[in-house]
Amino acid sequence: MRDDDIRSRLRESNPWWRATATGSDPTAWTGPDQVLKKRQPYDLGYRPDTLADVATGDIDDKLVILRGPRRVGKSVLLKDTAATLCARTDISPFQVIYLAADGMNKSDIGRALRLGRSLTEPADSGEPSRRVWLLDEVSAIKGWTEQVKYERDQTSFGDDTVVCTGSSWSDEDEDNAERDLGAGRAGEASEIRIRLLLPMRFRDILLATGASSDLPAIVEPWDMRSDAARKTAITLSYDVDNLDLRWQAYLESGGFPRAVAEYAGAGAVSKSFLKDLELWLHQDVDRDAAADSVPRLLAELAARSTSPLNARDAAETLGYAHRDTFITRINRLIRCFACLPCPQVDDSGTPAPGTQAKYYLTDPLLAWLGSHLRAGLRAPEHPHLSEGALATALAAASERYEPGRWLTKEAIGYVRTGGNKEVDFGPMPLRSDSGVHRTTPVESKWVDMGWRSEARVMEGRFPSDGILATKRITDFDNAAWAIPAPVLAILLG
Repeated sequence: MRDDDIRSRLRESNPWWRATATGSDPTAWTGPDQVLKKRQPYDLGYRPDTLADVATGDIDDKLVILRGPRRVGKSVLLKDTAATLCARTDISPFQVIYLAADGMNKSDIGRALRLGRSLTEPADSGEPSRRVWLLDEVSAIKGWTEQVKYERDQTSFGDDTVVCTGSSWSDEDEDNAERDLGAGRAGEASEIRIRLLLPMRFRDILLATGASSDLPAIVEPWDMRSDAARKTAITLSYDVDNLDLRWQAYLESGGFPRAVAEYAGAGAVSKSFLKDLELWLHQDVDRDAAADSVPRLLAELAARSTSPLNARDAAETLGYAHRDTFITRINRLIRCFACLPCPQVDDSGTPAPGTQAKYYLTDPLLAWLGSHLRAGLRAPEHPHLSEGALATALAAASERYEPGRWLTKEAIGYVRTGGNKEVDFGPMPLRSDSGVHRTTPVESKWVDMGWRSEARVMEGRFPSDGILATKRITDFDNAAWAIPAPVLAILLG
């Protein structure tokens, strides 16, 4: 791109500069902004706090890479962050620079950083001021990490707060980010370099839809058998019938903000949004295959999600010529945050080599794409969806306490028992300020009766530690506790 094109893009993308220069309201741009306008029909008031420190804290040298699936609202979050920054009285709106990197290349990014600083010189008022750079979808640019590394090392860009967003990455992108943006370039003040923006959790949905305005405090994932957790679960059990219905609604709508709003308003997710999800996955996972390849893949994964996956058998069922073709698609689903691996682990939480993993779709709505969009594909079963939703809740909780566990595929794991059966989610080590803890083992059994027979596997493997996630049953009188799945999800956060 030519410099005048980059200047034009920067001016158009940062209307608060002109407003500040002319003495106008630097937040007036939020009304006509296209990204924020598109949210308005589906806005339930949900605002993730993933970038709260960027929006309200000091401008320092932190570097944040914001990742997550497409359609989850990363661009919206950047615009919300810009709006909060522009409303502050302790900084100048000229210190806020948003750049949509679509269509740019590596050298364009370098030029944009220099031009952006030049265009915002009024912020310096005698001495240089730090900036907040919001670089949207920059990860789509080949070599972007190398360019950011150079700028952080060699220019005043290294003193600024920088947020970079991205959705799907290749293995090469992962390696480059670790090499170029590792320790020393995230800034002294940045404790979390890579942050995940994931679909809304069950707790978020209850609050956003008005189903509940007062929820209990989150319980640490290693403390789910504590007295505090027990008392909270008992309190929530008085509303278990309502929570069960809300949980079933979540298992059908998923947590993408637009889908939640559509389901809350009309009792169903629109076909247009389902097609949006299909298009995203087709482009990122299997763009050279037929249009129905992704719905068929997701339907097959949803049906097999509660058991260790036999890749060869699944590949044959889907008609793939080679097992490796199926593995490639699974890996792409993982990289774009559509799929969450759950490996077999030993008692220390270490993945067991040579074993088969389970794979969960990271949002319930993805499991419905097949049956909603292609006639003849089977609909997912609610017990499977409930287990998958708990898998992502546990993984998100692990990520909250020890960032990076999701990306290294160490957030959750299943364990084998002596009888060659499985406990769905075994204890995983997590580090916190108070030391290293082991998460509470959980078995998902979406049942209303006969739970004691289902609990024997858990009690044989973990005699006094486990929880059975039931449909509506609450029971603390046996070695394994029974807690309804929606209550457990609320406790996990």
